[in-house]
Amino acid sequence: MALTAQDITRVAQLARLELRPDENSRVLGQLNGFFALVEQMNAIDTEGVEPLAHPAALLGEVALRLRDDIASEPNQRDISQLSAPAVERGLFLVPKVIE
Repeated sequence: MALTAQDITRVAQLARLELRPDENSRVLGQLNGFFALVEQMNAIDTEGVEPLAHPAALLGEVALRLRDDIASEPNQRDISQLSAPAVERGLFLVPKVIE
């Protein structure tokens, strides 16, 4: 499925993008390259191959390297709120924007 320059112009119009002529041809090449890659992947025989629950499932047990949730900064709420126009009980007050 190869796209044409008219297809790119139409997609850009629908996405409300303004593309210069040089951008139009570059995007055309990129999208056609993407579709060519998808066609190559679709051509691969995957009969009998079970989907993986996680990309790293082939590696065995995946160890998450998470750090401990420890506060590293002191509480500076009062200092941060000094320049606020309105504060109540430690919260910033803002005008209502949705009726």
